[in-house]
Amino acid sequence: MLGYFGPAGTFTHQALRTISAEDAVAFASVREALEAVREGQLLGAVVPIENSVEGGVSATLDELIAGEPLAIRREIVIAVEFGLYVRPGTQLHEVREVLTHGHAAAQCRDWLALMVPQATVTEAGSTAGAAAEVARPESRYDAAVCARVAGQLYGLTELAYQIEDNPGAVTRFVEVGLAGSVPERTGADKTTLVAYMREDHAGALLEILEQFAVRGVNLSRIESRPTKTTLGSYCFSIDVEGHLDDKRVAEALEGLHRVCPRVHFLGSYPRADGRRPAVGYGSTDEEFDAAAEWVASLGG
Repeated sequence: MLGYFGPAGTFTHQALRTISAEDAVAFASVREALEAVREGQLLGAVVPIENSVEGGVSATLDELIAGEPLAIRREIVIAVEFGLYVRPGTQLHEVREVLTHGHAAAQCRDWLALMVPQATVTEAGSTAGAAAEVARPESRYDAAVCARVAGQLYGLTELAYQIEDNPGAVTRFVEVGLAGSVPERTGADKTTLVAYMREDHAGALLEILEQFAVRGVNLSRIESRPTKTTLGSYCFSIDVEGHLDDKRVAEALEGLHRVCPRVHFLGSYPRADGRRPAVGYGSTDEEFDAAAEWVASLGG
């Protein structure tokens, strides 16, 4: 059985439904969902990891490395569209209190300021949770910003739809399981890892980036995260184009292992868009093999 960051009606729930129609367990937080995987209660969990407008989801990036190793098995990308939903009978000019998730509030900030300037926006744990709260007759909140499925699920009226400030925004979700076997290479893959600097000095980040650059490995995402030890201590969450079985990626990881005190490998998995990376001259498996054979031949 799978779990997900709930409740029902969230975008995470929608992402889950694209890969499984079976019953799934909703959790109130990313931490609870991932801990259930670690404890063996679930085979895996679907959680958000990145938004095209707001960037990485801190809770997921941190929790992936907070305990027993986990691994990403696949990614799911869905379009994110928001609407303003109210109890039946409420008019737009009557909206004074809006409830929604922080990422949704940020993505609809301009529309809300223009269309309901009189309203105060409060953050909730999820957009679906906001819809559930607004649906309560005694709720002090007048409206929720949420997905259409959540508004319909809780019997709310849609006052406006596609209110996001950045049309075409998407959120990326990942299915996470216990570390172990790696999905087979497809040729259109990503690898996720977290690398720690050995010490804070000029060029410390460059040492990490060089491991990828000299081997022709492209990065699709890099974000700094505090190590939660001392002020100014950071690690780097990284997505690269390629699979552990690609020689250029494997050698880059070997390089990281030499220069970093700690590296978390969080999985190689198929890309949601199926796009194959452009592998430059000198970076194919065949060219790595040919180079290794040449070096081996030098000793006679």
